[in-house]
Amino acid sequence: MDETRRFRDRTEAGERLVEALRERDIDADIALAIPRGGLPLGRAVADALDVPLDIVVAKKIGAPGNPEYAIGAVASDGSVWRNEAAFRGTGGDDEYFQQQREVEAENARRKADRYRGERSEPDLTDKTVVVVDDGVATGSTVRACLERLKRTDAERLVLAVPVGPPDTIDELEAEVDEVVCLETPVDFRGVGQFYTNFEQVSDEEAMAYLET
Repeated sequence: MDETRRFRDRTEAGERLVEALRERDIDADIALAIPRGGLPLGRAVADALDVPLDIVVAKKIGAPGNPEYAIGAVASDGSVWRNEAAFRGTGGDDEYFQQQREVEAENARRKADRYRGERSEPDLTDKTVVVVDDGVATGSTVRACLERLKRTDAERLVLAVPVGPPDTIDELEAEVDEVVCLETPVDFRGVGQFYTNFEQVSDEEAMAYLET
């Protein structure tokens, strides 16, 4: 694999996203990172663009008997995205999906509250919002987050990610005003494939980026 397509770590990936955002003259008002892995990149983007950093949270909805296999995702306000093809292939029904939606929405709310602490949710009215993550695969979590943000009064939504498979990125371009993606490799097998250091980000480390 071409080494130029690898990122040293999440912070360096964020710095490269900043370059791409500047090249496109995107005038951001706020950066929203998807925790946990999106926060190191979000911090780099927010600092370089001199904008506030906050979060948008969603949880995956797992298949019956196989919770690691996502059939959708739900954001902290209940906004949901369902992967219809994956859902049909699992034998799950609407009742199961709705139950899991409620459970995971509550988990997402708790996570958002824990990360924000005493801070209130940001007002996105008339704002250009840059949503940052460390990469996308199927994009379930990102799509639920975008559904959440579409319910706000944000003026413009920009998704900024270092890497994702071409088909997912193409689909996401229909969901936002602009997608900034540095690499769309056809040999995509997983986000971590394109990082030299892709260690898991702990909750404590992720929350520290919000306090910087």
